[in-house]
Amino acid sequence: MFKRLITTALVFGAAALAPPADAQSRPQCFDRGTLVDILTEQFNETLTGGGLQNPGQLLEIWSSHSTGSFTVFITYPTGISCVVASGREWHNVPMTILGADS
Repeated sequence: MFKRLITTALVFGAAALAPPADAQSRPQCFDRGTLVDILTEQFNETLTGGGLQNPGQLLEIWSSHSTGSFTVFITYPTGISCVVASGREWHNVPMTILGADS
């Protein structure tokens, strides 16, 4: 009985120390110019690629060859950009032509 009480206290105590779930999944949004300044000045990232996700959303991928960091964000027609992913150890894959003989 005592072991169960301690285990329960530890589980609920650890859960209380974790950040709220919505804070982890909430995208960070900025004016696009501000976000680009942060990415270029603080992370040495440049535009790697992107495309239209739909008529109202431009998906952009920024990365840094020197630091290995990358950021993926969506820019809306209002000029607001929301980060959807970021990380480290980015690497570019050489483009290959499908159907070409090696």
